Amino acid sequence: MVQQTFLYNSKINKVLKNISKVMIGKEKEATLSLVALLAEGHVLLEDVPGVGKTMLVRTLAKSLDCEFKRIQFTPDLLPSDVTGVSIYNPKELEFEFRGGPILGNIVLADEINRTSPKTQSALLEAMEEMSVTVDGATIQLNPPFFVMATQNPIEYEGTYPLPEAQLDRFILKLKMGYPTYAEELEMLDRTSKEHPIKSVEAVMTKEELIGVQNQVKEVFIEKGVQQYIVQLVTATRNHESVYLGVSPRGSIALMKAAKAFAFIHDRDYVIPDDVKYLAPYVLAHRIILNSEAKFQGTTEEKIIGELLETISIPVRKEYL
Repeated sequence: MVQQTFLYNSKINKVLKNISKVMIGKEKEATLSLVALLAEGHVLLEDVPGVGKTMLVRTLAKSLDCEFKRIQFTPDLLPSDVTGVSIYNPKELEFEFRGGPILGNIVLADEINRTSPKTQSALLEAMEEMSVTVDGATIQLNPPFFVMATQNPIEYEGTYPLPEAQLDRFILKLKMGYPTYAEELEMLDRTSKEHPIKSVEAVMTKEELIGVQNQVKEVFIEKGVQQYIVQLVTATRNHESVYLGVSPRGSIALMKAAKAFAFIHDRDYVIPDDVKYLAPYVLAHRIILNSEAKFQGTTEEKIIGELLETISIPVRKEYL
């Protein structure tokens, strides 16, 4: 088992190395994306156009020997364009199902907030239940199944805010940010002749990925760390600036993410610092501020930061 875990960690490092060839200065975002993948969750990438959101997803997909599908969300996209449709076959005298792009293993949902809420909701069942329903028939998706959705900030024209139920399905929400001056110069050097993504090759098979996901489930998390997670989540529901706090799904998401984060860092147990580091990425997008807090310029990330400062972490010798 130890030898197998070492092999998996070696593969994970190769995936991160692949991403570093293409994405300069985005090691944190790459690691968090892998956290979501290994925890069998999904990622929402939010930022302005042109900062590398789609490129990160494409590089991750190329590093894995999985079926990659892309959905370009537009205002006129229909739910059937996502899930698929049943078409009548006159030769066979019966309807046959033609699957949509949601039936892939790694799915890029590009500019998800460019389409209507009705079409956005077509992803809900797939992301939560690993299945889609077409014409009353339920079709199971094959593992692994991983959605990385990108969205532009809602302040931009032509965008629709994601409903709370959809946001809650994403285990992590990340922001890319602009590169530094030095990083952007290096970016120009790397892409002057040929884009580095063309040289990226798969370093992990589908079966190995499923094996890693199963190993992550076995990572130990003690009762004290679980209590710390529940205390954080409960505090969001009682905060004076919060209209709607984190749901129980958020507690489970934070636990799963912490397990994956520990595994990536060669540990078979979760420590409180794992939870503290991941909390802003897992919890912030799951809370809704009240009107007064929004008027005062308070952000969801600021609320989570305050709670992390006020709630004491469990202390044991192993954590020191």
